[in-house]
Amino acid sequence: MIPGVILAAGRSTRMGRPKALLPVDSAGVTFVEQLARALLAGGTADALVIGRPDDQALVDHVERMGTGVRFVANPRADSGGQLSSILAGLQAADRPGVKGILVVPIDLPLVSATTVAALLAAFGSAGMPIVRATFGGRHGHPVIFGRGVFDGLRHADPAAGAKAVLRAHEQSILNVELEDPGIVQEVDTPEEYARVFGRPL
Repeated sequence: MIPGVILAAGRSTRMGRPKALLPVDSAGVTFVEQLARALLAGGTADALVIGRPDDQALVDHVERMGTGVRFVANPRADSGGQLSSILAGLQAADRPGVKGILVVPIDLPLVSATTVAALLAAFGSAGMPIVRATFGGRHGHPVIFGRGVFDGLRHADPAAGAKAVLRAHEQSILNVELEDPGIVQEVDTPEEYARVFGRPL
């Protein structure tokens, strides 16, 4: 059982507006909807959206998304960096039977369900503590952190974040090369949005 964790607690200062609620298509499907659908269709146990406690618009949006998706507040969003959101997700997800968590940031909205399924399959069969998606040899997301590194995440230096855990286990990371540009296609600025989606924000 691998829950999915979507990191959406940043202030989106470079974008100038909340990324989680931006549309990926003309129908108005949002970044967070697209990612949650990909995680659930790919086989995660559920999709936890980690956001700011005061982000009522995101809370309301997630509540309308239905079964399998829920909002988790990160009370340390301003001071703890991305690691604090991973830890908020880990605290909400960790229960008997959970073998790992699959983590993806909100700024990679086009990760596919096929990629999620491939990573889950690789994690289940390889027995490695960390499984990471790559595209064209570039490291990207999602990343699956197995139960064996949960304590490492909990005790990681906040200044270094999850990268410290990745470095500590560098020799035992399984990199899974996949044909999905969404693995590395970050959308952090209006310019990147226009380039990726072919229309201005």
